[in-house]
Amino acid sequence: MLETKQVLAFFVTPLHRKKVLIGLGLLVLLTGALVFVGRHALPRLLFSSADITGSDFAQTFELTDHDGKTRRLSDFEGKIVVLFFGYTQCPDVCPTSMSTMARIKSELGKDSERLQLLFVTVDPDRDTQEVLKAYMENFDPTFLALIPTTKGLPQVAREFQVFYQRVEGSTPTSYTMDHTASSYIYDLQGRLRLLAPYGMDEKALLRDIKQLIQEGSLSPQG
Repeated sequence: MLETKQVLAFFVTPLHRKKVLIGLGLLVLLTGALVFVGRHALPRLLFSSADITGSDFAQTFELTDHDGKTRRLSDFEGKIVVLFFGYTQCPDVCPTSMSTMARIKSELGKDSERLQLLFVTVDPDRDTQEVLKAYMENFDPTFLALIPTTKGLPQVAREFQVFYQRVEGSTPTSYTMDHTASSYIYDLQGRLRLLAPYGMDEKALLRDIKQLIQEGSLSPQG
């Protein structure tokens, strides 16, 4: 059986445009069952996202948020964390994902406070704290942006098995960034559980998040 890192390393190869990134998410979704085989620490639930419970990547980070505060994954235990990589000048993928999560948070009603979105920029040269703070507030003031240093970004990308690549534009500052568009979803105990591809049906994603909230609420730690 392929280990999780081998599976993702196979798919996270040099990509060049949005259609390929969307395909990446769909392919990873189809391999979700392979990742789960042999991992039985948690009861199996039926998710629309790829179930990657027990994976050994995307386990930790220590990054500065858009308010200048150091953040770690452990800071968000007790909440469902949805984390994805992007940048503020992204023309379509990132704002679509952000808008989707803002609507999902609203749909959760009384459980909305149990959802935390984290946006990790792949463009720290242009995405300053001020720029990211305004970008988050445009969608939901509770959303947090995390900022790797330019030198530290490759290490973060390796830990999360994500791809990113600068694509030069007509001027030095008009470049774009190709990047993995899937979202990592952690349960209330801070364990990585799901990988949701970009463009996933919004209602299905909402059901997945509700399942994790319900599961955590029923457990002794929840």
